Parts: sequence; C-alpha cells; structure tokens
Amino acid sequence: MTTPVKATVGPQEKELLLKQIPLLRGKKVLIIGDVCVDEYVLGQVRRISPEAPVPVLEVEEEDVRLGMAANVAQNVVSLGGEALLVSVVGNDTGANLLRELSAKSGVVSEYLVTDTNRPTTRKTRVMAKHHHLVRVDYELRRDLSAETEAALIRRVEEVVDQADCVVIEDYKKGVVSRNVIERVVEICRKHGKRVLVDPHKTSSGPFYKGVDLIKPNYDEALTLAGMDFDDLRYNPNKVVEVGRALQKITGAREVVLTRGKDGMTIFSHDEVTEVPTYARKVFDVTGAGDTVIAALALGLVSGLSLVHSCMLANFAAGVVVGKVGCVPCEIPELQEYIQTAH
Repeated sequence: MTTPVKATVGPQEKELLLKQIPLLRGKKVLIIGDVCVDEYVLGQVRRISPEAPVPVLEVEEEDVRLGMAANVAQNVVSLGGEALLVSVVGNDTGANLLRELSAKSGVVSEYLVTDTNRPTTRKTRVMAKHHHLVRVDYELRRDLSAETEAALIRRVEEVVDQADCVVIEDYKKGVVSRNVIERVVEICRKHGKRVLVDPHKTSSGPFYKGVDLIKPNYDEALTLAGMDFDDLRYNPNKVVEVGRALQKITGAREVVLTRGKDGMTIFSHDEVTEVPTYARKVFDVTGAGDTVIAALALGLVSGLSLVHSCMLANFAAGVVVGKVGCVPCEIPELQEYIQTAH
C-alpha cells in the first residue's frame, strides 16, 4: 500500500500560488452539467404562527444567484478565467433569470439548450440568519429526451475547440447521462482536451469511466467505488484503498478526494499526496465543491501541477465557506487568504 506524502504550504508555495493567479486570466473552461437558480429569502423569526405550529419569517432580504454547474462557471470567471456553459433550461422565467445572472457574472450562456418540456431548476431557501427553515425545489429529475440530449452534444462539439479543458458537473437532474459522458470523452479525446468530473454520490464508478480526473468527496468515493459505507466511513487508514479502488473502476488517471476539514488526498500514477485545508471559519459549505473544481481546472490549464492546483482550490474553498450560499471566490479575497493563512 502506498504511503501518502504530506504536502506543506510554506512561504515558497504561497509565493508560487500568488504569482500564478494572474496567469489564470483568459483561460477558458467548458462546463457541462445541471444548472439552477438559487433563491434566498432571508429574515428573522420572532414568533410562531397562530395558524399552525410553524415559525413566521419576517422577510428582510431576497437574493438570487447562479447554482450548480452555473456556480462553477461564475467561479471560473471570478478567478479570472472565461466560462463556456452548456446545459439545458426550460422556456420559462427561471431560464430568463439564469441568463440575466450569467450575463452579469460574465458567463457565456449562448450554448444553453432550451427544452419546453422541462422547467428550469430553481431552489428557494428560506433562512433565519444562517439557519435554514425550509427549501423549496422546482425541478424535473429525469433524463433528457433523445432530441434534447443530441442538441446538448452538438453544442459541445461546436464550442470544445475554444476551451482549454472541460468540466462535467453532475447534480443528477438529468443532463449528465452515461451517453453524454461517453460522447463528451470521445469529443475531448479527438480535440485533445482534458476532462474533469465532479460526480454525484448516487452513481456508480463505471458511470464516469473514461474521464481524466474525478473529484468526489469521501462519502461519494465510497459509494462510487462500491465499498461498505458503514465499515469505512470513519477509518482514515482506508482512504488510500478507497481512492485506488475508484481510480481502477473509473480508469481516471487522477483522483482528487476531498475530505472536508481533513483537506484533500490526491491520487496520481504511483503517488498519493495529502493537502491540508485552510478554512478559518465555516458558515455554509453550499457550493464549496463548485469552487474547488473551478479553481482546480484553472490551476491545471494555467500550468500548475495537480498538487499546487489542489492547494489553490483549497484556499478558494476556504474563502467561500466563510459566506452564506452559492457565492464565487473573488481574486482579492483569494490573494488575501493565501497571504494570511497559517
């Protein structure tokens, strides 16, 4: 069994990352996957309803943001890159809102496919300060029709040459099927593009077979590798076994296994490297995985090694978990975080 190497982030590594950030600018990432509009209704609870035993939220603020693969895209842009978004939306107000938010964020949304038989996914979170009271989902969780899937693949073929790499973001709403993965991998190999995937925990490892890099969290990795969840969840000595099993099942050259406060474990050909986390405070982990895959992709296409790209991604994630909801990591925040992290 390979013994993991523990990476450290000293002054030299910080200097390297800070010098690399300007080189992210202009790098193009093609993001394929499920998108949504995240809506937030924020306020305070001071009483219980006389009509039913439920809290009454006194609304103070409402907000709308890009979510899921669209959040990956806005993180790419906020870090200096260019995001090309391929997904499916409905013919509805949600789609209009998503396009408006994309335009404001600098995300290229002209490659979205419209399906009149599907709604645009919206998630409404009702919150009292940092506490979720309820979430309301508007969505249709089923595979795309053959016609819509073919249109999606045509969009990928149209735009792939513009991209420096491709990210598949799977939230299991229907956009990412096994056929889509196979076709995207085939197209990317033909055009010499690297394929990174952020998987969903309900899939099996073979579902993502053919991608170059897969980035699950530890629980997702257990399920994807078909391993016993109860037996392995709290056993850090099994991390290498889980990662290597997933690497074998998917055929991915590289696995980046995220482990929350314990950082990341990176699996390449014959090396296993552990990268520590840098989160100073955690308010909300929503969207942190989106930030990680965005920063990771930009780091790789800008010339960073996988280990240094993961360091960059960990710093970016440390920024966004200190905020509430899906928010992108901005360059000044990232620079300040790297400079001040201990």
